[in-house]
Amino acid sequence: MVITSREKSIIDLIIRTSGKHTVSTLADYLNVSGRTIQRNLKSVEKILHEYQVELKRTNNEGLFIDGKDEQIFKLIQKLTSIVPTDETPEERKLSLLIILLQEGPYFKKQVIANQLGVSQATLTVYLDELAGWLSKFSITLTRKRGVGVEVSADEANKRHALVNFFMVYFYEEMIESLYLIQKGNQFSTPILGYFSPDILQIVDQVTNLALSKKQIRLIDSDYIGLVVYTCLTIQRTKNNLMLDELVIKDQVETHEYRLIESIAGELSERLSVSLTKSDLYFLSVILKGSKVQAADSIDYDGIILGQLIKKVIRKVSSKLHVDLSDDFSLYQGLMAHMEPSIYRLKQKMELFNPMTEEIRKKYPVLFMAVKDSLESEFKDIQFPDDEVAFIVLHFGSALLMQEEDVNIKAVVVCPTGIGTSKMLASRIQKEIAEIQTVEILSLTEFQAATFKEEDIVISTVRLPYTDLDYTLVSPLLSEKDIQSIRNYVKTNLEKLTRITKNVEPVTKDIGKGKHPKVRELLQEIKDVSFSIESILDNFRVYRKEHTGTHLPVLTEMVEQAEKDGLLTDSHEVMYELHEREKKGGFGIPETTMALFHCRSEHIKELIFQISHLNQPCTIKGMNGEEMEMKSLLLMLAPANMSKREQEILSIISTSLIENNMSMMIFSSSNESMIRKKLEDLFLEYLQNNLVKE
Repeated sequence: MVITSREKSIIDLIIRTSGKHTVSTLADYLNVSGRTIQRNLKSVEKILHEYQVELKRTNNEGLFIDGKDEQIFKLIQKLTSIVPTDETPEERKLSLLIILLQEGPYFKKQVIANQLGVSQATLTVYLDELAGWLSKFSITLTRKRGVGVEVSADEANKRHALVNFFMVYFYEEMIESLYLIQKGNQFSTPILGYFSPDILQIVDQVTNLALSKKQIRLIDSDYIGLVVYTCLTIQRTKNNLMLDELVIKDQVETHEYRLIESIAGELSERLSVSLTKSDLYFLSVILKGSKVQAADSIDYDGIILGQLIKKVIRKVSSKLHVDLSDDFSLYQGLMAHMEPSIYRLKQKMELFNPMTEEIRKKYPVLFMAVKDSLESEFKDIQFPDDEVAFIVLHFGSALLMQEEDVNIKAVVVCPTGIGTSKMLASRIQKEIAEIQTVEILSLTEFQAATFKEEDIVISTVRLPYTDLDYTLVSPLLSEKDIQSIRNYVKTNLEKLTRITKNVEPVTKDIGKGKHPKVRELLQEIKDVSFSIESILDNFRVYRKEHTGTHLPVLTEMVEQAEKDGLLTDSHEVMYELHEREKKGGFGIPETTMALFHCRSEHIKELIFQISHLNQPCTIKGMNGEEMEMKSLLLMLAPANMSKREQEILSIISTSLIENNMSMMIFSSSNESMIRKKLEDLFLEYLQNNLVKE
């Protein structure tokens, strides 16, 4: 048995005062945070399982050990004879990983064992486990008699392996450390035995400010990942552990590279460290592979990816005999997730998903349906099971949403990603019928939020140093989690329903929004009506002379839109279009069309217009290759759009390459034919969405 001093003390206290100690009283007694106790209880449960006994809670959250008396006696006997350690196996493996990837490449086993304070037999077990982990990152760990341990890897893979280990096994510790640093706490030793507190604090401040200025909101796990990668890069650069020269191509033109460049410039001044061009490119790849916090902040125009995702949705729907083809929330969530994920896969940055096996066991049929559909549509991309599992969560959420009919509000704090949080929200509403609505918060939003006494707060991570009463659950919501939430609802029912008991009689609410669903539907009808009318009223087809480049044509179209009163500042809109073009080409591969688009506060209405050139000009395609363009499609939208407005634009953009007939129509200069195509699209949308609803 490997056990820490604190774990031994917890078990001893629970045995001696059965049912009396709670997480809070244990934290006070041992002088640590409640979050630390919660983390230790996970390890305690594993230890108890070895002795065929269980950790349980009374109705008042008191902790006790349940099992046969002889098994509990065996446990007590073992505890009296064992010498505890102050490090968990994961902490020791982390220390080992840091030694292997920071020093070397050759090591004597006896030297490493002495550094870690373990036997050579224990070290062998750790090396076996780490060898499998490191192989995922193309790192080879070999052991030869008389030579010792040898590590073979390039610097980029070492960085990926280290960061992933931190994020998989010590993610909550990183959250807590960042939170405490932000609150002004001082650390005298390196965080997790590696990170300099001063560097971590400055990197967090600079990165957060830079992203805020650009109005980029990453999901919590990707933000923390970016901070960890940046700290790691700085510390390894300071230790002269440099990246090999990377093949950078045209990546310096992307807005991700320019943003990392500005962050690095600020860090260079404050930390006296100079990052190489390879370092900047490496971090820009990490940023580009990150997911934004809100699914509705993605570009609505992902033509090629959008078409493939719609095909995957239709395929999964067919396999499961359920229609998800009109679920825009599912489509939007997959777009937000898969665009950075595909980029990450192409860069060979495989993401580790600790929930893969659990997801596969819980949703075996859905897992197979999603995996098969992805393989049939994305023929040039190999989706590992870890990535498939994330995508399964999006579909699982959509399937559960169809069954909802539930009156208490829950707030879910879930920093692990879009798909996971949506899945959790849907499961909560399905499994706990009393809960009507679920609001999802990131950790950043949680810290700034105010909660009503009637809210149920549920979190997938231990919340750092909060007095708020909350329920800790797994992102996949186990039966034990469901029971915990039900127990909380049961014991706090009067508090949770206090608002509804004070509501005036229904007869007094006439005309005061007593039918919110009707009001919401009316607003959606208004949004759809305004969006469709704007597109049809503002639609134009121009015929332009060849000018050698597309810029004069684009400028003329934008300036004409300003004259028509559709936007307020053509120069700013052109600047937005230039900035958007830097992210990637506008040309649609295997067509003669290009979709120029942007969102801006200077745009007043939805605009879709086309200029047909008498001679083609050369532009950059969405695949990065140069191509010939004859039809310039311009799609402009206000900065803030409703869900229905986004759906309307998504319908147009994905229909451009729906089939050969669509491509022929949109690339023609026939205004009446294109207008008729738009009207058909909108009529089908109305029939499939608003009419049947």
